Amino acid sequence: MATYYLNIALTYMVIGFGITLWFYYVLRRPFLGRFWGALVLGLVGAFLGGVIDFYFEDVLAQLANLNNVNIFPPLITSFVLMWLFSTVASSDRS
Repeated sequence: MATYYLNIALTYMVIGFGITLWFYYVLRRPFLGRFWGALVLGLVGAFLGGVIDFYFEDVLAQLANLNNVNIFPPLITSFVLMWLFSTVASSDRS
């Protein structure tokens, strides 16, 4: 049972880390706290997406699964949070 939850947590962490790398290094978006701030935000977004998946599991059940974990809610939520906060950070510098 603990392995199941560890698998879910590791999947969410990889998603959050991947979104962070995409926004910070590929898109070169500014973040408050630079890379570490972006990483925390990406992880929070991924886990928040997992919570959304928990409550809307029936609706999202038709989406593809990776490693027995529905990856779309954490992926989308992490992406939206990163975009939102990078937009706020870039408008703050103007």
